Amino acid sequence: MIECWFEFGSNYSYLSVMRIEALAAARGVTVRWKPFLLGPIFKSFGWETSPFVLQQAKGAYTWRDMQRQCEKYNLPWTQPSRFPRSALLPMRVALLGAEQPWMGAFCRCIMLMNFAQDRDIDSPAAVSEALLALGLPDGELMAAAVAEENKLRLRAQTEAAQARGIFGAPTFFVGEEMYWGNDRLGDALTAAARG
Repeated sequence: MIECWFEFGSNYSYLSVMRIEALAAARGVTVRWKPFLLGPIFKSFGWETSPFVLQQAKGAYTWRDMQRQCEKYNLPWTQPSRFPRSALLPMRVALLGAEQPWMGAFCRCIMLMNFAQDRDIDSPAAVSEALLALGLPDGELMAAAVAEENKLRLRAQTEAAQARGIFGAPTFFVGEEMYWGNDRLGDALTAAARG
């Protein structure tokens, strides 16, 4: 089993979320989805936004790196016109779906909207579109997503990420062993496959 801690606003999470289910299935590994919010973690470091925005040289490098990585993995890519893009509503829906069979497909749909189609993903229209495309009850799920209980669950999940030492996304856990970044997904899956 591998835990996948991710955020829809995270460009490197895009690379992993789009591939993890197929890669894990090929190795007989179960994915445990762990959506969390990066914003509070960045704020705990004194950052008001992504380091890719705060550090211009790092940001320029990152966008070129994303082009290369998407070519490598044969993933569509459009640099977002707004970055980081707010993703509170789809993150709340993802928390509801974390143990549901539709979770991976929902995540891929939202990620494609953000990083391939350059669309606002933090809108009821976008989330509804993703849910309806999967044949899911969009109104029911969005109502549950914005319920106070679920809001508190997402806050608690983010606090759990901080408590485990997570400082960026994607982050993977195999047992208590942490692997940070898309470039460590293969290593994490190898460890998970070994059991």
